[in-house]
Amino acid sequence: MGRIRVLVADGHRIFAEALATALAAEPDVEVAAAGSAGAAERALERAAGESRAFQVMLVDADLGTGASAPHVPAQRRPLGASVPAVPAVPSGPSQPPPPPGPAGVSPDRQADGIALITRARAVHPELRVIVLATVDDPHRAVRALQAGAGGWVAKESSLGRLMAVVRGVMRDETHLPPSLLTGVIRELTAARRDRTESERLVEMLTPREKQVLRCMVAGLGRQAVADRLFLSPHTVRTHMQNVLGKLGVHSTLAAVALARRAGVGPVDLPQ
Repeated sequence: MGRIRVLVADGHRIFAEALATALAAEPDVEVAAAGSAGAAERALERAAGESRAFQVMLVDADLGTGASAPHVPAQRRPLGASVPAVPAVPSGPSQPPPPPGPAGVSPDRQADGIALITRARAVHPELRVIVLATVDDPHRAVRALQAGAGGWVAKESSLGRLMAVVRGVMRDETHLPPSLLTGVIRELTAARRDRTESERLVEMLTPREKQVLRCMVAGLGRQAVADRLFLSPHTVRTHMQNVLGKLGVHSTLAAVALARRAGVGPVDLPQ
């Protein structure tokens, strides 16, 4: 079996480089480090293009937006050789962050490392992901699992524990610390309960009201719904009021959120 190719994505450069150096001491690990979500995504794309795709990504749960730090190349060494240091990122004058994109969104486009997991797994579905966290948070752990993560490891854990999880996810195992299990199960149970209640409320709607709700989920206004369903705006207004009343909410936004929990998708819009 070849070496496991690991990418460390952490906004704290010293931590990322230190962890990469420690992992490089493992005889079956090849490792690289990236200091931002953008740098991690570029590293994944570049490695895949070179037919040397990363197999595991270690992601800081709190990886934030900001200027992309340079990607630190993968560490390779023959068995039995001394451990090389991870190359330091050259120092120099600090660079301003790149300009924001549309609507003020940073090019990194994420609020935390879990959003990076969603994007990375969408492009690289075979990639295994482990979240590195400073605190055990059941809600975020559930988000990470739903995004495609296979493990959650506290940053204070030993290298041996981390490597056990790395090798475990390579066997398609899911690893959570015991301290998180009860909270994660509670979160999943609550989410299922909310979905079941939302589904029950949606089932109370008439077929026409469900059509209107799907239009609301698609973001259509009253006139657009009227044009699509060949109804008068007054009739659409009545249907929308009925939808809000039966769902027990007071705004279109709340109705859309409930609909999404119930699995209601938007109506298909013309291209």
